[in-house]
Amino acid sequence: TQPVLVDRPEEHLPRLRREAGGDLVTPHLERHVQHRTLLSEAPRDWQLLDLETDSVLGIGAERAIGELLSGRQPARTVVVAVIDGGVDTAHADRRANLWVNEGEIPGNGVDDDGNGYVDDVHGWNFIGGADGRNVNHDTFEVTRLFARCRLANPDSVPADLRARCPEISTEYDRKRSEAERTLLAVQQIGRTLLPAAAVLERALGGDSLTVANVRALQPGSGEVRRARELFLQMAAQDITPKVLADAGEAYEAYLRYGYNTDFDPRDIVGDDYADVGERVYGNPDVTGPDAEHGTHVAGIIAAVRGNGEGVDGIAPAVRIMAVRAVPNGDERDKDVANAIRYAVDNGAHVINMSFGKGFSPRKDAVDEAVRYADSKGVLLVHAAGNDGEDLAKKQNFPTARFDSTSRAANWITVGASSWKGLDSLAAPFSNYGAEQVDVFAPGVDILSTMPEGAYDRNSGTSMAAPVVSGLAALLMAYYPSLDAADVKRIIQESATTYRTRQVARPGGGTATFGALSVTGGVVNAVAAVRMAEEMTRVTP
Repeated sequence: TQPVLVDRPEEHLPRLRREAGGDLVTPHLERHVQHRTLLSEAPRDWQLLDLETDSVLGIGAERAIGELLSGRQPARTVVVAVIDGGVDTAHADRRANLWVNEGEIPGNGVDDDGNGYVDDVHGWNFIGGADGRNVNHDTFEVTRLFARCRLANPDSVPADLRARCPEISTEYDRKRSEAERTLLAVQQIGRTLLPAAAVLERALGGDSLTVANVRALQPGSGEVRRARELFLQMAAQDITPKVLADAGEAYEAYLRYGYNTDFDPRDIVGDDYADVGERVYGNPDVTGPDAEHGTHVAGIIAAVRGNGEGVDGIAPAVRIMAVRAVPNGDERDKDVANAIRYAVDNGAHVINMSFGKGFSPRKDAVDEAVRYADSKGVLLVHAAGNDGEDLAKKQNFPTARFDSTSRAANWITVGASSWKGLDSLAAPFSNYGAEQVDVFAPGVDILSTMPEGAYDRNSGTSMAAPVVSGLAALLMAYYPSLDAADVKRIIQESATTYRTRQVARPGGGTATFGALSVTGGVVNAVAAVRMAEEMTRVTP
């Protein structure tokens, strides 16, 4: 989802066009800037709705629960580990669905359950220090590798890395230059749009600056009329003052931290970074300094259903285990491997991984952890990434494949689908792959929880993955005899297929939807529940 946190950057800013008078913005901006949609076209909770009954391209979770599972109680509670940048444990719409380590006494500074992690009541933070400090920003993996390639003594660079240094240097230079150009373009567009927004705010008086209010405004002067026309023209491309502010902040951070070879926050953690076998480090602060992304992901899975608050999650009997391993930058392989192991060892049934990157120098350590999860029957759900790329040509780590002959069995890679009609079924930013992506799920304009009790819409394969994790948890809760392999099979085989449908291909052009994933389909909760019912039916 590279650089990732997908949505941060893993979520995407729509195309900033020349209409604002700026330079042509590169596709990098669409791929890597967080986009909180301010327009209201997307139906509320659309991912829960149903094509047949609601005429919306959701997964039908509400229908599955309301019709097929009506009057039944879940047979068990399912634990979903969210490996991410942090989860707000205080949000009222999700607090009741937090995993609690019953063997741990909160705040006593003792490892009561003997698992090696002190006070891990709701999970663990692998990018924090024992002194309570936390990593927020970090570099991108390509930056870390580029810095190693530049070591004064070439003989100190491992041979396998040294062979790749020309490729890495080219990629680093390209991405940094792209970020510099994009930031300049965002700033230039802002110099046009922001003054117009100020004119409209004065004209609106106390009303908020929304598309609906601006559209309803009757201009009293030529200045207001011109500002109104520009604002609506840009809003039609999803370009708003808030989107520009987010983009500017993100790209400034990319240059200050992500592509800065002199920046290294790892001393905060205090581990022996070179020792990938080291297991115990970090702290119990699973919220961290920026929990927006992880909180949004967790809400899609497990916002408390039917409580009259905000939104409903997909799964009704789920507990979220928060495992913090993803900074604002690229996650490190050592932390990802340990996060997976922690989740498995502490009872997770499903692990949601809404992150990814283009380089993985210690893939061996991550693969070992994935094999471990596989051996324990834990289902791993991974976001495909938001580069609009074919994963057959460009990898997004971690991956299900260990080598050319073997891969993880209990793994689902998820692309993002849209609510905007069958022609636009695949989200324009989503990665795809006829053999690399298993299935698509709603990932555009998804409303979910945010820190401090808030709610907002985000887009990205980071949002699509938890839709699948939530569906997996739903099946496991009501049909406890199903194992991870069964659930994966059901999710794939029950997906609504659009194999022959011509759609806009992410990144440009057109393709049949069947060419974009293994299943050529979008997950379907109604069909999945029916299939689970059939598979678990006891016959005389």
